[in-house]
Formats: sequence, C-alpha cells, structure tokens
Amino acid sequence: MKFLCLCYYDLARFTALTEAQMAELGRICSPRDQQLKETGRKVLDASLAMPHETKVIRPGESGPVVSDGPYASTPEPLGAFFIVEADTLDEAAKIAAIHPSAHLGHILAGGIEVRPIDHFSQA
Repeated sequence: MKFLCLCYYDLARFTALTEAQMAELGRICSPRDQQLKETGRKVLDASLAMPHETKVIRPGESGPVVSDGPYASTPEPLGAFFIVEADTLDEAAKIAAIHPSAHLGHILAGGIEVRPIDHFSQA
C-alpha cells in the first residue's frame, strides 16, 4: 500500500535561517535522504516552492477561477512530500520518521503527516 507523507515547516523560522543554519540543514538532510532511499520503500519525493509562489484554482460560477496562492494561509505550510510503500500505517510512519523533516525540529519545527493513499495512478 502507498502512503503520502506531507512535510510541514515553520515559515518564519525558515525565512530567518542564517547561512550556518542552511549549511546545517544540508548536513542533516543528505544522510537522512540517503537512508530513506536505501529502505527501498520510497516511491518518489519532492520539495515545494515557497507558498507565495503558488496559484490556486477554485470552482467559480462559470468555470475555474485562478488566483494567487497559497490555498490556505498558515504559519506551517507544506514544504515537501514523498510517497512510501508499506504494509501498514505504523510501518509507513516508521519509514517516514527517517526523513529529514522528522529531525529538523531545532531548526524548522514542523513535522510529517502520513496518510494512506486510496487511489494512485501514474501517466
């Protein structure tokens, strides 16, 4: 079964990072990303642009209406996502806990939400 793992962070903390803290992020992320890859359970992963760099599409009276984003204004926006394969939600959470987002609390706060995927298709 596939699980979507949504990574959130504290936007104010992220925008205030120093060069030294950015370098620390790299030192933490690289080995964790490699560990996650080595599980053989990661299907895909992606980092997202800043929330203000988005468009939102909502249904309107005469069709879709496009506006500047984000969809929801929050101090802890979505910053990345990844999909893992696991037999249970608990196993998926254990795998997701390897991801750097589970180890950056002292820098970015945030965390990871793990959700079962009911339907998945690829083009």
